[in-house]
Order: sequence, then structure tokens, then C-alpha cells
Amino acid sequence: MFIAKNELDKKPIIALLPGSRKQEVASMLKVMLSVENQFSDYQFVIAGVESLGEDFYKPFKDKSEAKVIFGQTHSLVANSYAALVTSGTATLETAIIGTPQVVCYRGNSISVEIAKRIVDIKYISLVNLIMDKEVVCELIQSDLNSNRLNRELKLLLDENVRKRIAEDYKLLIEKLGNKGASERAAIEILKLSD
Repeated sequence: MFIAKNELDKKPIIALLPGSRKQEVASMLKVMLSVENQFSDYQFVIAGVESLGEDFYKPFKDKSEAKVIFGQTHSLVANSYAALVTSGTATLETAIIGTPQVVCYRGNSISVEIAKRIVDIKYISLVNLIMDKEVVCELIQSDLNSNRLNRELKLLLDENVRKRIAEDYKLLIEKLGNKGASERAAIEILKLSD
């Protein structure tokens, strides 16, 4: 139904979740779309931010085959074979839905250096923070480039890697539990920041 409703073709979907702020989306989409031509057996679909409007995405669509879909992020992720996700709550939502992902982040280099000195954490994604291990690949700052993104996305398409991620996602969901999951997630994150 999602595929037909959005007039997508039959190719498996790679979801792009480039964030929600204008500058962040522009920066993330540029690198995310840079690998599109390496995955011709897949279709790239962008989770659009309604407040940015369709016109914002036109320059990206001119250089890409990717479609932009608004207001259906969870359905997009649920119908995707893999996802490229900007670090934030979307990484946890993508894991709970069960879609393998590469976490992407590129921020202001000065802010990132200051944060590294103030806060001592091993990971930036909620998935890895809560599990206290690398469940999903994180490409941060200079590691977020076309070559690395291409390599990590290819790994996500490997059945053994997908199986391992699915098992870790299951453990993540068990760790979060049902009732009070938000509180438990917050406690786990706070423990890691001590």
C-alpha cells in the first residue's frame, strides 16, 4: 500500500533521513545522495520535512532519482531495506522498526571538538549508547564521506550483517521493554554520561 500510494517502483528502498533543520538537511542530503549511483538496484527515498517545503528539495531532486515523501517517515522506514539516518531520535526509531541503518553526523567542527572535551562518550547514536556497543555503524565528521558511506551501505546489504543487526535490535527492544521504555532509555543514557 505504501509503495502504490507514493508511486514508487518495485526496487527495494534505501531511506534517507537527513534530519530536520535546513542546514543539516542540505549537508546530509548532499553526502547521502552521493552514493545513489552505486546502488542502481535500489531506489533512494527521502523523508522530507514538511516545514521546509517541496521547493527546498528541488535542487537535490534535479541531480538525483530520489523521491521525497512527506509525513510518512515511519512507514518509509518500515518499508525500506536499509536507511541512512542523521544522528538523533530517528536512529532509535529506525532500530525499533527493525531497519538496518548507517548513522550519519557532521556538525560544526569547533562545537564537536568542544563536546568531545566536555563529554566522554564512545558513541553518538541512541542505539549504540543504550546497548553500550556498536550495533550500527556511525560515520562522524570526516568519516562521513562518499567512500565510507558506500562501503558501509554495501555491508548493510549482506545477509549475515543484517542478521546480526536484527539480533541486536531485538536485544535493544528487550532492554527498553514496553511500559516505561522512555524512562529506561533516559536512565541508560544518563548512566553512560557519568
